[in-house]
Amino acid sequence: MLRAKEISSGSVALKPSRFPGLALDATEVHLWQASLDGRPADIFESFLSADELDRANRFHFAEDRTHFIVARGLLRNLLAAYLGINCAELRFSYGAKGKPFLLLDGQTQINFNLSHSHGRAAFAFSRGRELGVDLEFVKEDFEAELIATRFFSRSEVLALRLVPAELRNQAFFNCWTRKEAYIKARGEGLSMPLDQFDVSLKPGEPAALLNNYREERELERWSMKAITTPADYVGALVVEGHDWQLKSFSLEKPAVPKTSANVAVRELSQHSQLSLG
Repeated sequence: MLRAKEISSGSVALKPSRFPGLALDATEVHLWQASLDGRPADIFESFLSADELDRANRFHFAEDRTHFIVARGLLRNLLAAYLGINCAELRFSYGAKGKPFLLLDGQTQINFNLSHSHGRAAFAFSRGRELGVDLEFVKEDFEAELIATRFFSRSEVLALRLVPAELRNQAFFNCWTRKEAYIKARGEGLSMPLDQFDVSLKPGEPAALLNNYREERELERWSMKAITTPADYVGALVVEGHDWQLKSFSLEKPAVPKTSANVAVRELSQHSQLSLG
């Protein structure tokens, strides 16, 4: 099985052919980021399930529909690449509260999570450990304190008020993405109130789960990291356990238009790039 960083050049067609599997060690967490703009939805529609296409068609705006389709299509292609199979062979099921997981025959489970916002997506993968990722576009004209008062814990609201006004939106989205990533990792969805646990939020301070008022042992179970993003975005990653290493990758749209959807992987120092039409 090939490691992404070991593939110096080459391409793999997104057709009924098998990928060279990307290696994902049990001690690793892989984080991929991608722009969703400039990628035609029709390339990725064929990879989606009927349920996903139905969800895509509910979007009012064409851009939102395209972003949804591209994000789900990229996710399926990455999962297929890790497993060394074709997208059509992927089978999914859902937990009691809606978190998706793969149905695999005799293989170690690949845990995955996806988040996308304002034309950008983040994808996280691990083997045998739960995880959650959240990515948000930082809005400037935003009633941060009003929304925080409604959803955040009392400690977080007080901490937010102490942040200088010019950094308050950044602090709000730090808090929001960390809380979202945590409940996604737990698979709780909206059933877990956001005010029942505290996370760090002050810009410049490490991301951390500070308190869980219902389950104190949760602090030992999870680790939390802020993820590096382009300007105007904030992201967070929450992973089960502490004995893991983060590896970050970038999905870039090919500079030269292709007649078919191809994958090109090349090594770039500490980050690898995987291009999908």
